[in-house]
This record gives sequence, C-alpha cells and structure tokens, in this order.
Amino acid sequence: MARELLHAVDAACAAFRGSVAIIDARGSYTYAQLSADADAIARALAAGGAGADEPVIVTVCNRARDWAAFLGAWRAGCVVAPMHRDTAPLALAGIVNKTAARFVIDGEPGRATLPDELALGARATCDGRLTLLQRPAPPPRPMLADGAFIIFTSGSTGQPKGAVVSHRAWEGKLNAIDSILKFDRDARALLVLQITFSFGIWVSLLCLTRGGTLYVHEKYDPARMLAALDEDAITTVALVPTMLRALLAQRDSPPVRRRLESINGAKHLRQLLTGGESLGAALHQAVLQLLPGTALYDIYGLTETATSDFFLTPEDRFAYMGCIGRPTPGVRFRIADEQGKPVPDGKPGELQILTRTIMNGYLDEPELTQKAFHGNYFRTGDIARARDGGVVELVGRAKELISRAANKISPLEIEQVFLKHPAVAEAMVTGIPDPIIGERIHILIIPRLATAPAEDELRRWASQWLEKFKMPDVFHFGTALPLGRTGKADRGRLREIVLSGTAPA
Repeated sequence: MARELLHAVDAACAAFRGSVAIIDARGSYTYAQLSADADAIARALAAGGAGADEPVIVTVCNRARDWAAFLGAWRAGCVVAPMHRDTAPLALAGIVNKTAARFVIDGEPGRATLPDELALGARATCDGRLTLLQRPAPPPRPMLADGAFIIFTSGSTGQPKGAVVSHRAWEGKLNAIDSILKFDRDARALLVLQITFSFGIWVSLLCLTRGGTLYVHEKYDPARMLAALDEDAITTVALVPTMLRALLAQRDSPPVRRRLESINGAKHLRQLLTGGESLGAALHQAVLQLLPGTALYDIYGLTETATSDFFLTPEDRFAYMGCIGRPTPGVRFRIADEQGKPVPDGKPGELQILTRTIMNGYLDEPELTQKAFHGNYFRTGDIARARDGGVVELVGRAKELISRAANKISPLEIEQVFLKHPAVAEAMVTGIPDPIIGERIHILIIPRLATAPAEDELRRWASQWLEKFKMPDVFHFGTALPLGRTGKADRGRLREIVLSGTAPA
C-alpha cells in the first residue's frame, strides 16, 4: 500500500529533525522526538502481534505525544480511531467493540481509564502507553485497506458511524488545501480544536507535513488564546464559529482590547480558519472588524470527504459573504433534486460532492455506505443553491442533526440513552438556537410514574454513555410527546413549543 500520508509525515520528520514540531503545556517537542516516540509505539504494536490494517484506539487530549501515537500506529500498519481521554466509559467501550480493536494507545502514560469490562485481563506495554486487551484479533476487513483514520460521527440511526478515510485521501486533500493556504516551515499554527475531529486533524497534519510548528492547547480559553496569538507570533489559528462568538462576547473588556490591538499592530496573524458550522454574514463581518489585517477563510467539508470541500476566500468575502464559497481543487459538486437530477442555478436542492478524496466507507455498514451516495456523488444532507455557476450557498439541513459548538449530534442517539432508564417512558430531543454555541440540546422526558426522576439523577445516569457535549442543556418533563398534523410524535413541534416559551405538556 502506498500510505501517502504516513510517508509525508515521515519525510517531514527526516527533513526537519532538529526543528520544533509541537509545543504543548509541557514544552517543546522536536520532529526527532516525534519520530522516536512513534517508533516506540510501532515496536510495541509489532511485539503485541498487531496485523496489517488492524484498527487501534488512540485516546487523545491535545498533547504532543498524541501525534506520536498516530504516527506509531501508522508505522505498524494500523488504522487509528481517535477518542478523547474524557470519553464516557460506556461510549468508549462501545467504540472499542464496534471496531473490534484489541489495542488502546495513550500518548501520556497512565492517562487513559478503560471501562472495567474492557480492562479485565488487559496487559499494558510500552511504558504504560499501550494496552493489549485479552480478546481475539479482528477479522480482515477490506474497507480498512490503506486506512489512516476511523472517525466516528453522529448517524441518523442514533448510533455513531465510523468513516474510514485512507492515507491517499488525506494526503490528496492536504495538498489541495495547501494550494490555497500555502503553509511552510515558518508556519506557527495554534490549535485549540480537538484532534478527535477532522478539522483539528487536518490543520495539525498540514502544519506538521510542511515542517511548521504546532502550538496546542488542551481546551479553548479566549484569554489564553489571545495571549498565544500575541506572544508566540502565531501565523494561523483555527476556530469554529462558537469560539468566535465567545471571543466577541468579551471584546469590550480592557484586557481583550489591549491584546487585539497588539495582535493587529504586530501583523503576525496572517490566517484565521473557521468551519464546522455556519459562519453567517453577520459573524463574518464582526470578525473582520475584530481582526482587520487577518485573512479569514470560511471552510465547509465533511469527514467522509477528508474535509475542506469548499472555501470562501478573502477574495470572495464581500461578493458572497454568507456562502460556503467555491470547491477545493479536485472537488466537483451538483445541486440535485430528490431523484438525483441537477437543478438550475438559484434553485435549492441537496448538495452532492464528487471527489477522489472520499472515504472507503462506514466501518461494517455496507448498506449505510451505499445510501450515502447517489451514483458516485456523496450526499451531504445539506440543502444548498448555486450562485453564478461555481459558488455555493447553504439554505437548510436535510438531516435531523443538532449543531452544538460545531459538534454534529444525533437527537436519536441521546433519546436512546435516556430510554434505557427504568423510570423513563418516552424521550424526545431537539436543538434550540443559541447565540453563542449555535444550538442547545433540549430534552422532553415522559416519566413512567407520576413522580419524575430528578434531573441530577438522569444526568449522572446518562454520563455513563454520553460524552459531555452530548448531554442535554435543558430538561423538560411532561405527560405526552407533542404530535404533528399526522398524529405522530413530532420533533419539530417540540422545537416550536420550546421557542414559543410554552412548557411542554
């Protein structure tokens, strides 16, 4: 197998050995250290009997050695499924079982906590960073051939689906992105995005394959981010719109104003990259006023297409503000009706993408993979219209996903968790617009008995399965689910009731 992404990272490690690759909370980490730590992981996997294209879980939290774990797994011929170290125990167990993985790698010794049912009989190797679970080797799966990542995203069925994206697809998309952004070894990129998600992954890989220095924060904090932009002379920063709204909410405080004046005066910050959710014209304009000397790139893409399928560049910002822009090199698109036939410019339809940087498929989900395509075109589920032939504007969403702080969340996944509770008869989830994080998660609980379980009890119980960003923000309790015109339970009707300020009954 070609494994182009692995070769690109290896080439950077060889070419820039003495240069600083990553700076995290613990200090600097050179390309030579990155390569040496990766070798240790690769040797441990080989000693444990890891097979070609075998899936491994890598638990991460934006520490330098997380990238060494990625690279070490690739050098051993394995496929990485990244999970956050704070993932709910049963959610992590579910992903381990879904992938049939028997190796769990952690960049930081002793950091990962495995659920009891997985840890039983486990054997740790490689300085405590690699755990071998006592289970049989997974069967060969052709879909994992040349796989770089298995990235889990919310699915319409309520269960996470694992998109398998190859080395070839990732490397091809990185080259396409770089034809626009033009990273080099002088790049100093600040990453506050998590590397369990595609946006954080490609920004970090682009910086590292070009020999730049990646500055990483474990969590987003506006004040700390501004300090880094100022003091570390950052050239590129990647943020989701939720982060930008949080920054704008603090723009009038004297410390923030002083930092912004210093950043704008120094003119080090060349690029601000944003994506993951709609930026919108109003927020776009506000950011331009906040950082007038910085080029703002609004980016649209999907995990399944190795991300970054459309760019709204600074050149198009005034004529097409609010649009997702033009396709990335190598990407073709069409706006199609329900039969998959292209519609004229200006008419809404589903945005469908044709690209060579496409996923191998959803892991062990052949029917779901087939449904994701119309012919060779990937169905995004977004409703869009074309403007002037080559510019795309989003106008709606075909799928029932909640966009909370740029995370795409399936309402059904949350409902299925709460329906396991013995005191819950029915549950319904919807997203409600929020000025900072995009949407907040509201859940309506219909209890089995006259006395409803306490909200705190429900939260504690659900935390076994749900990651923090999937936990409902607001709980409602009622006697029946709202019905639509057809007499069926209607999620849209719940949304209307909550927005009207009426308590669900």
